[in-house]
Amino acid sequence: METTAQNTQTQLHPIIHDILIKRNIAPEQFSDFFSWNLRELPDLQSLKDLDKTANRIIQAIDNKEKIGIYGDYDVDGTTSCALFYQYFKMLNIEVDLCQPSRFIEGYGIHPPSVDQALEKKIDLLITVDCGITNAETAQYAKEKGLDLIITDHHKDIRDQMPQAFAIVNPNRRDEPSDSPLTALAGVGVAFCVCLAVKNKLDARNQQTQSIYPLLQYVAIGTICDLAKLNPMNMKLTRHGLKQIKETLYPGIACFFNDEDRNAPFITSEKISFYVGPLINSKGRLDHPEKALNLLIAKDHKEAFENYSHLEISNRERKMIQKEVYDEAKVQVIKGMNSSENFINIVYAPHWHEGVIGIVASKLVETFEIPAIVFSDAEEKGIIKASCRSAGELNLFEALKSCEDLFIKFGGHKAAAGLSMPKENLTNFKKRMNAFLANIPEVQRTVQDQFDIEISFQQINKQLVKELESMEPFGMGNQRPVFRMKDCYIESYKVLKDVHVKWTFVHQKNPKIKISGISFNFIGKWNTLSPEELYTQQYQEGITVQFQIGINRFRGNEIIQLMVDKIYSGEC
Repeated sequence: METTAQNTQTQLHPIIHDILIKRNIAPEQFSDFFSWNLRELPDLQSLKDLDKTANRIIQAIDNKEKIGIYGDYDVDGTTSCALFYQYFKMLNIEVDLCQPSRFIEGYGIHPPSVDQALEKKIDLLITVDCGITNAETAQYAKEKGLDLIITDHHKDIRDQMPQAFAIVNPNRRDEPSDSPLTALAGVGVAFCVCLAVKNKLDARNQQTQSIYPLLQYVAIGTICDLAKLNPMNMKLTRHGLKQIKETLYPGIACFFNDEDRNAPFITSEKISFYVGPLINSKGRLDHPEKALNLLIAKDHKEAFENYSHLEISNRERKMIQKEVYDEAKVQVIKGMNSSENFINIVYAPHWHEGVIGIVASKLVETFEIPAIVFSDAEEKGIIKASCRSAGELNLFEALKSCEDLFIKFGGHKAAAGLSMPKENLTNFKKRMNAFLANIPEVQRTVQDQFDIEISFQQINKQLVKELESMEPFGMGNQRPVFRMKDCYIESYKVLKDVHVKWTFVHQKNPKIKISGISFNFIGKWNTLSPEELYTQQYQEGITVQFQIGINRFRGNEIIQLMVDKIYSGEC
């Protein structure tokens, strides 16, 4: 994975070269794309209010004031809290950590949290990954004499910015919109704050420890929050992933086994599909404190005790999620009619609020149009939703057209949340469909895109190794998707009733074989069954769409295709 600027245009594998060109990455940008050089980062200290924030934190340190950290309950917020905790621990300072419950306080920081901070005699309260929309809370804190510093990365959408002591947010209204820093996750902003404090302490000859290890939290939070992997975030994330293999943080070490540690590097998929869901699981079902306690655990015993709680929660989360998704899917199918559906908006009062975001994502994956999933809020007559976009649609702007129907809403281009009176639901559906009807279909639906078509015989370990140099994969740098047509299905096996393991052979040389796996393939919407594909392939041929990876098991490395779709005939 550790590929440096030596990857020039002439040294690149031709397939990798063509993928980058197709993704509008010019040859002169290749070096920056593959770079690990932290000296080439944009100025992380250019954020507004960062200097003021660092000075206030140092003042609190000098005066032995009590510092509180208040973070969101998702992976980004939890890793941000852990990052601040570990940084202050380097300075031998104990900080008070607080996260809200999704089901009690809800997203953001609210006046009762200010009261709790004052009860704990906190003098300086710092938010992470939230706060930019909480103007009333900032005003309340000011009236109560509590210095509130907001660190966030969400859009600044209120009529006025909060009247906090300081606001560090690359997406605040007066920051340049074309700055690469706008891609920072909340944990990246927290890292910038720690870096600013460290630089000021060092400047007054108070030498402090390196904060390089904190990039492990930056990597996890950035990947799991789907922050755009521009060259800046890729550099930060690469160095974080590099350290995880030999991490000294017991809570991070819990997620990885000997097989992971013996691999060349920790993959971004391991973070996004395993680590992230486990950290999120507690916050989805009750309170996120076990996840945070895990990430700041002082020893392996404490870490594994908390880790076991996450495993139990994640199993429960999967069961609840399946029940809600199955019901939502039935509701979508029943609601289909002769008129075109531009968006799937579903609601049931009993759906678990903690999983509706994942269910919305799965509905987008299934039906390839945006999805909004509502459930009842705590307050009678109020419903709340998680919203997920499809294609290039800016869902945030679409929701803004209905803002007068909401009690509150916020989010990003691809994902958002809202709450509103239940009585507005019918009107909301009509207005969202009317809004989307004016947007070209290609912009508001999932497009069946792939990077490049290759032949069966081009799939080899050299190509896989070159693909790994493109890590980390995620938003803005998706794992490349390939198509091939010169193959047949030799055999297939259904696993756990839903997954399919394939064996593909070359059309002209059946002795050459490659294995593949399709997760949740059985029953997939608008998809032929394995038996139908197997039967039709010799008359019509097949087109296989897939990603390429390595299955590492007990020291063995086997090329494996992660098969997304198989089409009968040409496509």
